[in-house]
Amino acid sequence: GNSINGVVIDSRQVEEGNLFIAIRGERSDGHKYIPDVFQKGAAAVFSEEELSDPAGPYILVESGEQALKDLAEYYRSTLSIPIVGVTGSVGKTSTKEMIACVLSQKYNVLKTEGNFNNEIGMPLTLLRIRPEHEAAVIEMGIDHFGEMHRLAKVARPDVCVMTNVGPCHLENLGDLKGVLRAKSEIFDFLKPDGAIVLNGNDPNLSTIEKPAGVTPMRYLVEDGTAFDTDAEASRAYTVRATDIKNHGFAGMEAAFAFSDGTTLQVSEPLPGVHNLYNACAAACVALHLGLTKEEIRTGIASAQTIAGRSNRIALKDGILLIDDCYNANPVSMKASIGVLALAEGRTIAVLGDMGELGTDEVALHAEVGACVKENNIDLLLCTGTLSKALADAATGGHTQVSHFDTKEALQQALLKEIHPNDTILIKASHFMGYETLVESVRQLYK
Repeated sequence: GNSINGVVIDSRQVEEGNLFIAIRGERSDGHKYIPDVFQKGAAAVFSEEELSDPAGPYILVESGEQALKDLAEYYRSTLSIPIVGVTGSVGKTSTKEMIACVLSQKYNVLKTEGNFNNEIGMPLTLLRIRPEHEAAVIEMGIDHFGEMHRLAKVARPDVCVMTNVGPCHLENLGDLKGVLRAKSEIFDFLKPDGAIVLNGNDPNLSTIEKPAGVTPMRYLVEDGTAFDTDAEASRAYTVRATDIKNHGFAGMEAAFAFSDGTTLQVSEPLPGVHNLYNACAAACVALHLGLTKEEIRTGIASAQTIAGRSNRIALKDGILLIDDCYNANPVSMKASIGVLALAEGRTIAVLGDMGELGTDEVALHAEVGACVKENNIDLLLCTGTLSKALADAATGGHTQVSHFDTKEALQQALLKEIHPNDTILIKASHFMGYETLVESVRQLYK
């Protein structure tokens, strides 16, 4: 019979020879589009409903979502390429990008597009792997217990990378121990010859001993945040980043000291120390997968920014816009404020509410406000109910603080306020809709 050349759940993306899986989403029901997809040349359809007189072959399934996972799990079992699973509270996407960038010095790499990292996005990513691919870097995101177990059962990563444990999704996971427990489900299906890569600066991750009998590879960034206990001091790190030089928007430099005694001078073009963490994680994965130190150096040096993730947009009159309205949590907020503080001229932070933080949400917004104050950001503009706490905590120092009742009022004030050579950070959780603010600044100064 005909072979299936791809799997899609969005009827708009169907191409000749694809399998279409009908899924009932929050916004739309894929079953409505089954006639359309056959017209577009779909080879077959998975449907939860019996179809009368369909225009092509279909398989009746109990759940489209489960069928998608089952199919991806079967397909994964036929693959022999190494699969790198990336998880953590913050920085999954930028870490995934860095690892893919480094591995592509030696391999043809498939990586997660955007942040397709949940129980629908991740199986779809696995099903995009083709015969020409030699490695895959898969982002795995969760917000409930049991979810990572299900993702790991499908992906069976050969290398598990954990970036950190932070206060995300606390309304479901309870506390940081819960977050760690939920993310550690990634080890449930690790093979005996698998690898684990952990951030050695994270005190929660230091409690992980030898899951599935595998001794983790750990990386340490000597940026002053490393906690110094006797146990830590005696730990062997696969990679240690030392002699760190921060060149602001031009990126970072460091010496990477490897456990075999060799040292590598690395320059990393993306701003902010968090990108050095990503580079260390990528170096660990690359060593495990047989890259040379030279390939690692070249890969890190060629890293690019990702749209919507600290995406820097140069406008006229020397104005620089950092568009980070894609997502926000306390750790990434502080990282972005730290990057903003590196700017030469006047700094403006346009911040908004962060979602899904559970019972500590007010305190966590206040922490971000304190960070704005400590970094002497010149101007803070924000809107949103939780951002009141952020604004209050930023008040009383160098920063000029304004909180607005509506996004429209904030936008008017922002557009009046911008001067030549300002650097402006725009960051909030996606539901705040801050893309409109980014767009209005771009239009005015294009």
